[in-house]
Amino acid sequence: MTPTQQRLYDQAARRLRTARPDLATRHDLATLDGLLAAQSDIAGQDPMDGTLAVVILKRFDLAAWVLATCEYALSLDADRARAWRTSFTRTVFLAGNPAHLTGRFRFAHVAEDLSAAWTEPGPAAETAALRRLLKLFDGPARIPAHADMPIEIPGAPSSPRAHTHRDLYLATAQCSVSDALVHLNHVLVEAVLDGLIGPGCVLTLRQVPRLLGVPAPLERVRVVTEHRPTTRLKAAAALTEEVTGA
Repeated sequence: MTPTQQRLYDQAARRLRTARPDLATRHDLATLDGLLAAQSDIAGQDPMDGTLAVVILKRFDLAAWVLATCEYALSLDADRARAWRTSFTRTVFLAGNPAHLTGRFRFAHVAEDLSAAWTEPGPAAETAALRRLLKLFDGPARIPAHADMPIEIPGAPSSPRAHTHRDLYLATAQCSVSDALVHLNHVLVEAVLDGLIGPGCVLTLRQVPRLLGVPAPLERVRVVTEHRPTTRLKAAAALTEEVTGA
C-alpha cells in the first residue's frame, strides 16, 4: 500500500495524542495546519526540559543497531519509558567508544559487539556530563544500500501470538545515516513500548527509495514534513502489520 496524505495525518495525530493528549485539545490534529501548530508548540519548549536518552555510537552497522535498539527498549523500566514517551522518545546520538566509557558512566544497555551503548531515559541533567564530553554523531553520508535483512529479537515469546514477523521499511531517498538513526529509532522504540515488537519477533529490514506500493498494511509510520511547492507529509520509515506466511 501507498500511505495517503490522510493516512499520514492519522499516524502523526495518533503519535501526538499518545505522547501529549493535551495537544489534541488545543489543535485540530486532523489538518496539516493543526499538526504544524502542535509541532511548533513542541519546538518552542526548552530542549533541556523533559526526558531524553543518549546513544553512544562507535560505528554504525544497521542490522546490529536495530537489534540492540529493540533489546534496549525491552529492558526499560516502565516509569522511565512512560516519561520518555511523553517527550516523544527524544534521543541524542553521540560519537564515542562505549568500551572507554563504561567505567565512568552508567549505561542501561550496551550492544554485544560494543558498537553502541544507551543511557536510561531521564532528565537532561543526568547525561549533561556525557553530552559535554562527546560530540554529536555526524552521519551525513547517504544510507548504504543493503539487501533485505531478517533480524530476530532474542528471547522466548510471551505467547504464541507474540512470535510475529513484521517488515520494517526505511525510505532511502535523500536519507543520510543520521536521518536513518532518528527515523528508525522512533519507530522501533515506540513499537516496543506499545507491545508490537517483543522477544521472538522477526523484523525484515527492507530499504526502498520511497514507501510506495508496500504489499503489507502499515501498522506504524514515521511521518515527517517535506517542502515542495506546497508543504506535504511523507513516510520516512514504517513497520507493517504481521506478515503471514513469512
